[in-house]
Amino acid sequence: MSAEIQNGNGVNGSVDRPGETGGRDSAARAGKRIVVLDRARTVIILLVLLHHSVVNYTHFGTGDAMRWLGFDLVVLFNDSFFMACMFLISGLFVHASLTRRGALNYVRRRAWRLGIPFLVSIFVLMPIAYYPTFLRYHLPGTTDFNFLHFWWHTITIGPWPSGPAWFLWVLLALDIVAAALVTMMPRLAKTSGLLIFTLRDRPWTAFAAFLAVSVAVYLPMHLAFGDTSWLEPGGYPLPIQTSRILLYAGYFLTGFGIGVVSLRAGILAEGSEIAKRWPAWIAFASVFYGAILLLVYAHHNWVADFNSPPLWWRTSYGLAFALFSAAMTFTVLAMCVRFGASRAGLLDAMRPSAYGIFLTHYIFIIWLQYGVYGYSWPAVVKAAVVFAGTLTLSWGLTVLSRKIPFVARMI
Repeated sequence: MSAEIQNGNGVNGSVDRPGETGGRDSAARAGKRIVVLDRARTVIILLVLLHHSVVNYTHFGTGDAMRWLGFDLVVLFNDSFFMACMFLISGLFVHASLTRRGALNYVRRRAWRLGIPFLVSIFVLMPIAYYPTFLRYHLPGTTDFNFLHFWWHTITIGPWPSGPAWFLWVLLALDIVAAALVTMMPRLAKTSGLLIFTLRDRPWTAFAAFLAVSVAVYLPMHLAFGDTSWLEPGGYPLPIQTSRILLYAGYFLTGFGIGVVSLRAGILAEGSEIAKRWPAWIAFASVFYGAILLLVYAHHNWVADFNSPPLWWRTSYGLAFALFSAAMTFTVLAMCVRFGASRAGLLDAMRPSAYGIFLTHYIFIIWLQYGVYGYSWPAVVKAAVVFAGTLTLSWGLTVLSRKIPFVARMI
């Protein structure tokens, strides 16, 4: 979800700076955008907003008293694929950008577009976002913590949450790894890209290979650490879910490999065999998601020790998770490519602001959840208010912020 979802910089396909508009240069850039991949990124960002809007109203959550089982299914669905998919999308244009800019310039640019927003997020945006959580458990008159006290306590004593901004530091780290790989082993990068390109007209082989990669990078870590372990070095806001370290890296490097050969001619090209078979990928994803649901049901009803499920269950769940993640990633990309010529009013309108929406949405999510907390509205109504309000406010703030040239060049 980097701001650089651009050709050579992320997912948009724009040759140079993504945040700028106006004039002949803007028109030239717009003509070079790979819109279908830009839409894929925007779809994932909408899912992020939906995910955070409804998670407070799930039965496994600890937030609002109003809950709905359907939101448990939504959160389970999203959590099982969407961030891995985003890492793959973010890797698509890395090789082209490295080739054009050189490793040092590329890393410097990525530090500007990912590192600065990350620092702003953890020092400013996330403390503002999490302050309502503090207020909910510390009623007026019971504490002397005003916001400045809360902010100082957060960064000096903790906990110091990063919220969704964890994605930025992980993506920046992977960008640095990619730059190092291209610098030290350029032939390896080219060979991997050409190997993936050979699968352009063999969609079933490509699908099977990606399923295998997904299992290989996730299942061992899942069995070793489980899904509740988070790595947070030194207590600083640099978290990553331990079991998914290799999953995210593997998907990112897969996207990197796809991007070694022209995206307009490779496996995600318009009219590709992978895109034509989107109904098959949906079918496989449905089967794998059904397996996840069955295993969750078994966990709740048939496993004696809920906190320590047996090896057969953990292995089965890890397999189902990895297979679903791969199948849904194929589905999202294939459908965006297949229907790229169709009109997509909301997605296309959001595209220039997608990164900014991601960066700012968590403030509105938590404050709106705090605002409706005391009402006895149904969970669906509360979630709808939170989602609609968050999308509107974060989108509007991004549009206004991008009128500032300094900000526009960053997001």
